[in-house]
Order: sequence, then structure tokens, then C-alpha cells
Amino acid sequence: MPPVSEPITVVVVDDERIIRDGLAAILGSQEGITIAGTAQDGEEAVEACGRFKPDVIMLDIRMPHRDGLWALAELGRRALLGPGRTQALMLTTFDLDEYVDQALASGATGFLLKNSSYEELTAAVRATAAGHSALSPAVTQRIIASHLAAARQQPDNGDLARLAELTPRERDVLRLVGDGLSNAEIAGHLVVSLHTVKTHVSRMLTKTGCHSRAQAAVLARRTLN
Repeated sequence: MPPVSEPITVVVVDDERIIRDGLAAILGSQEGITIAGTAQDGEEAVEACGRFKPDVIMLDIRMPHRDGLWALAELGRRALLGPGRTQALMLTTFDLDEYVDQALASGATGFLLKNSSYEELTAAVRATAAGHSALSPAVTQRIIASHLAAARQQPDNGDLARLAELTPRERDVLRLVGDGLSNAEIAGHLVVSLHTVKTHVSRMLTKTGCHSRAQAAVLARRTLN
């Protein structure tokens, strides 16, 4: 028999109880997903993440007192965020939220609207747990446009120093991540195994200090394209 994979553990954070409990109920009913806990603000989110070490934390961007962006920054400061640790999926009701780019730059793996379908929510959690960028279709074009604008900016010395840490093959992987390719697509493009690609991606993220593929994609577009 093949080994049984571990369930994806999730912490759901929203200041509105009906939304928080609803998201927890929806996701908790899905095969292979377990709700580790819930929280109602940024401080509770950080505490829950430290206690449960979930695979994914779903963070509402806009909350009173301590919001999702504060929690995201604090999770990064405490080294709780990133590959091999907790991945962050940001939630909002606004498809043009001015904080989207800031959230991605701070280490969020994905961004999703609260009115997304059950299927989109579940797929986003699975993608986020795997370290893939999960972006709502409603905001994908805005994010791409923003990243393309960033790509036209001159890379600074910090960007170039991060790039210098990479091997030629890791640079190839970074460029392909910037092009939006999945690990499987990168494996096919480079004619290597999926395991090899995962190793290269992990090392590339560590060396560049990127918390997510989204951050790596921005770096790639600014320095390699």
C-alpha cells in the first residue's frame, strides 16, 4: 500500500466570527485538510501559528487592532514563515486592495477573495501548502501588471548580491519561476526529475531570502528578464 500522506493543517484568521467559522467548516470538511485552530486578529494569529505550526495560515488582510499585514511581518520576524514552515494565504473582500503587493512582498504565498468558490478556496490552500503561488483570477492580471512594472526598475545592489549566490542551474530555475512555470513544467523544460527541481527551488529560495515563489518571481523579473 502507498503511504498515507499527512493532512494539510490550517489556521484560519478573520475578525468576523461567521466568516471565520464558515471558512473553517468548509475547509475542515475537505479530505486531507485539518483545521488546527482559528484566530480573530493578528496577535492571536501569531500566537496560534507559533503553537500549532500549521502548513497554511489564512490571514484576513483587514482586521481591527493588529491586521493581517502586521501578523505577516511578525511571523517573518519570528522565522515562522516560508519554505518548510508556514505558508500564508491572504484573504480580502477587495479585488483591488492596495495591500496586495505589500502582502506578497512580505512573504505571502497567495491572495484570494473571500467570495471565491469552495473549490477555489480548497485549491488555493492545497497550492499554498505546496509552496505554489495562489492568486484569485480576479486579481491575477493586476498582480502580473504590477510585477512587470517592477521588472522595468533597475535592480539594486542587494538584488544583484542575492543573485550572485546562485549556481547557473539555480538561476535557470529562478528565471522559470519568474515565467510562472510549475515544478513539473520546470522539470520538463530542463529535462531533470521533479525531485531535482524541488531541491533547486528550495536552495534558490533560501539563498535569495525569498519566502515564497511569488517573491522569487518578482526578483527574477527585476534581474533576469
